[in-house]
Amino acid sequence: MLLYIIAIYTVCGAYMLLNFKYDIQMLQQNSYRIRRYYKWLENGNFFSAWRLVDVAMLFMLFSTLINGAASALIISIVSLVKICLILKKKYKKPLVFTNRVKRIYALTGSIAAAALIASAFLSDSLYGTFEYLISIPLGVLLLITTFSWSIVIAGVWLLTPVEKAINKKYYNEARAILESMPDLKVIGITGSYGKTSTKHYLNRILSESYDVIMTPGSYNTPMGVIRTVRELMKPYNQIFICEMGAKQKGDIKEICDLVHPQTGIITAVGPMHLETFKTIEMVQSTKFELADAIPADGLIVINNDFEACASRKVSNTKAFRYSVASPEIIADYRATDVNYSPDGTSFTIEGPSGFSIQLTTKLVGECNIANLLGAIVIALYYGVPEDRIRYAVASIEQVEHRLNIKQTPGGVTIIDDAFNSNPAGSKMAVDVLSHFKDGKRIIVTPGMIELGEQQFELNQNLGKYIGENVDIAVIVGGYNREALVNGIKSTGFPDKNLHIVDSFAESQVLLSSILRKGDTVLYENDLPDTFK
Repeated sequence: MLLYIIAIYTVCGAYMLLNFKYDIQMLQQNSYRIRRYYKWLENGNFFSAWRLVDVAMLFMLFSTLINGAASALIISIVSLVKICLILKKKYKKPLVFTNRVKRIYALTGSIAAAALIASAFLSDSLYGTFEYLISIPLGVLLLITTFSWSIVIAGVWLLTPVEKAINKKYYNEARAILESMPDLKVIGITGSYGKTSTKHYLNRILSESYDVIMTPGSYNTPMGVIRTVRELMKPYNQIFICEMGAKQKGDIKEICDLVHPQTGIITAVGPMHLETFKTIEMVQSTKFELADAIPADGLIVINNDFEACASRKVSNTKAFRYSVASPEIIADYRATDVNYSPDGTSFTIEGPSGFSIQLTTKLVGECNIANLLGAIVIALYYGVPEDRIRYAVASIEQVEHRLNIKQTPGGVTIIDDAFNSNPAGSKMAVDVLSHFKDGKRIIVTPGMIELGEQQFELNQNLGKYIGENVDIAVIVGGYNREALVNGIKSTGFPDKNLHIVDSFAESQVLLSSILRKGDTVLYENDLPDTFK
């Protein structure tokens, strides 16, 4: 009988731990911020169908219709099935087992273990029967599993002093490293979008004349910057390109207070993250924390194609404005004579005092030219020769998942813009798709997220633009479905060319049946696991 109990608890315990793993994974995708994580839970995840099955098993366990041993067996079988489903599920962004995750996992597991041991001793001392010895601790285990998110939140809260102490230690180490390199030039890059691409382009151009280090991937949080400095920076590095992201006001200032940038680029101020920032004015104020941190003898480079950038005055340091859009926009540097071809783009940069340089690049799309322009202005400021700029721009490769164009062996063109989506970028991506005329122009998209109160309106506008410029639209998931479909249908788009699917995998099955040689497919955005 003891082996029976052990087998039951082994299976159910493993199921509980896998539930913790999923909850911690979603916490990580919400930047370990309890408020954001709680908001995700409110979006139908407090009592999902998955958790309701656990509630049903809990009621069955204490039902008088079936004895405890039989209930435990059924519960372990259901748990085993759910374990198999969990292990088979693929995630776009799996849990990264950082030291912080390990600490949270260890503490939540310890809390659960303590509760189970206490309930086992209590049931044994009070009742002493097999029926209660198996049902009460198993009931506690199911209760913990059902409310696993609350244990995770409690674990994060309890670990807060520990995390603060660890972060302070890492911060001081990074600051000491930076202070030991007084000749290091620091360039900050921020913006609602375009900052990662601009970072890569600037790194490639400056590398023609300097030893450059940049924050890798999307290491654009304070701790990501600290990790870059502590783990990757070398004494011989001459320039540090620091991408600066923000989820709330003060985030960029916090990074600036650590790295003290002498120059910077603000790529855009747009309606991204309005869900947390609430207003475009708050987004503007947060992004311009970079400009406010630049010293008087430094330089801030600003994309005036965005009204919220152009309207913000800078008086504490020198500012250069740039533009790719209409000539009416005031700018010190602008891209002109922009021409797209199957091989990429040719354009001219015009600047102060009659400055002009003609360039070619493998990149396509107006936003990519804008990102290049911002990077080139900084490169000119740091004295990179024009011929080296010209060579670097021509050799820059497309950044993965950011308007990356490639051909399949079957003759289908893929435009991969799946990293994330925003109103300006998505419109530009559809523009690029519209230039392909040989076959069907197909878009696969779940729409845009984190747009606050403008979420529906902006996705509806995107749908309308899709309806006016593409041949086949595939709408993925339900998060923005209504808005996108409304916009598409408002253009008189044929119903037979509008497809609605529940997942990316389902869209691939659909495409396999309709794609032909010469067709072009645009993948516009790919929602993270935290969105349905």
